[in-house]
Amino acid sequence: MAKAAKELPKRSEIPEEKTWRLEDIFPTDEAWEEELASLKQDIPQMEKFQGKLADSSETVYEMFQMQDELSERLGKLFVYAHMRNDQDTTNSFYQALNAKAQSLLTLANSSMSYIVPELLEIDSDKMKAFLEENEKLRAYQHTIDEIGRQRAHVLSEREEAILAAASEPLSGSSQTFGMLNNADLSFPAIMNEEGDEVDLTHGRYSTFMESKDRRVRKDAFKAMYDTYGSFKNTFASTLIGDVKANNFSAKVRNYDSARQAALDSNNIDEQVYDNLVEVVNENLPLLHRYMKLRKKSLGVDELHMYDIYTPLVKDVDMKISYEKAQEYVLDALKPMGGDYLDNVRKAFESRWIDVEENKGKRSGAYSSGTYGTNPYILLNWQNSVNDLFTLIHEMGHSMHSYYTRSNQPFRYGDYSIFVAEVASTCNEAILSDYMLNHLEDEKQKLYLLNHFLEGFRGTVFRQTMFAEFEHDIHVRQQRGEALTAEELTAIYYDLNKKYYGDQVVSDEEIGLEWARIPHFYMNYYVYQYATGYSAATTLANKILSGEEGAVERYLNYLKSGSSDYPIEVLKKAGVDMTSKQPIREAMKVFEEKLAEMENMLD
Repeated sequence: MAKAAKELPKRSEIPEEKTWRLEDIFPTDEAWEEELASLKQDIPQMEKFQGKLADSSETVYEMFQMQDELSERLGKLFVYAHMRNDQDTTNSFYQALNAKAQSLLTLANSSMSYIVPELLEIDSDKMKAFLEENEKLRAYQHTIDEIGRQRAHVLSEREEAILAAASEPLSGSSQTFGMLNNADLSFPAIMNEEGDEVDLTHGRYSTFMESKDRRVRKDAFKAMYDTYGSFKNTFASTLIGDVKANNFSAKVRNYDSARQAALDSNNIDEQVYDNLVEVVNENLPLLHRYMKLRKKSLGVDELHMYDIYTPLVKDVDMKISYEKAQEYVLDALKPMGGDYLDNVRKAFESRWIDVEENKGKRSGAYSSGTYGTNPYILLNWQNSVNDLFTLIHEMGHSMHSYYTRSNQPFRYGDYSIFVAEVASTCNEAILSDYMLNHLEDEKQKLYLLNHFLEGFRGTVFRQTMFAEFEHDIHVRQQRGEALTAEELTAIYYDLNKKYYGDQVVSDEEIGLEWARIPHFYMNYYVYQYATGYSAATTLANKILSGEEGAVERYLNYLKSGSSDYPIEVLKKAGVDMTSKQPIREAMKVFEEKLAEMENMLD
């Protein structure tokens, strides 16, 4: 009976108020199917502009308008399908909807693939004259400038059409990983602290790793990586397949590397990536010092990888219900002003958030949605402090989306992933400051200090380690090296050993962690967690210190969308990510909090 009580509920058993209201996008699945059929008819109309863009400024303007209108509709179709699929990945009906949306995206990309090559064939003086004579077209000035900047990497119309048609098979490895990791992979049951057999899941793993019972932590760690180890060759195939797709796309677009291609899409110099890795490596002694404190505080002869997540402060009741978490979020974010708070309340009251874990639900958390929809949030709530910080993190993303979409036209109604993590992590920094200043219990303050150090370790040190691994395997594959499961495991193991130092026993199993990281399928995404954290630390300090104009500048950054390049958007907010300074300032904050915790524990 104990095991049955601990099994995950079915989707149908989750209370409605704890689920997101996707009916705000499409009232029924039938309405979605009708829009799918309509878009299949309408998307090919884009081809009527092919071969005619040089005719007049009005033709270019009308093409952009139709592209925007179709893309907005397509966005709604896609996010509805992928979120329905994510809420229960075992539901074959929504699997099919998601597959149909993916296929339609491929059709749309094919129908629009001629646009950039054809615009680049227009003489620059002629395009300048188009912009001067047509005031409506000037709304697309930044888009036209960006297309010109990409000139060396845009292919002929025929080649672009082939690449567009190939996008679906090229993303096959990522799709396979998602299905295997979320739907097909099952983990054994382990015995929890109370002696009950409980199924290990993605969502429960972090809770088990925070357990004060070392046996529970070790059992969960072994069970997790024994499972991944059983499929290591399959996971190696999916990961290297994705790396090959990235390297292929970069090569055919005349880039030197996949990293250069990925960063160039946001006009970011590769030096920004190298700066991060260099500064973090210079400061690895701080991480080693933190691990030494952890070993001493836990009172263990050997500190293992399954010991690095459990709180150092024991016997602290920091279980947080979802309802209590909402109160904390609203109180902490008061420095952001009334308008920001009103929009957060709207998210809570209007069912933007899917809260509970259920069978088949996608693991982790995210903020999603598109232009013209609510900025929805997916969670897998476990009543932990981590969940509270995850909630305010994803709320930062959703507020960024809300302000951008409310203040920008569709064309600029999104933002680059480079600036995305700033909004989310700034929220976390503000929450951390609030909690440390408002908790009276000394042990709870220590617990939160520990949580801050853990957040920094996970966001800056760990994500930079991920970034080193990701770049390394791309470079090796580009050189033609064979990357087997054993090779990937050895590369990852050595990096883990370098980062955590001699204070930690690098258990053999940790070498397999690469197999369970979904962000390795997001093409040079992970480094932006660390750069975003660094920028967010600076901005949060400005807001919390009451610096004049800091909140207004920050809200303007949230409203900017993609109307300018991400580096420039952040400069306007008050941070320059082309320098090492923001990362060094973040390291100083980590060192100060570490010293504070060392003193309190002594």
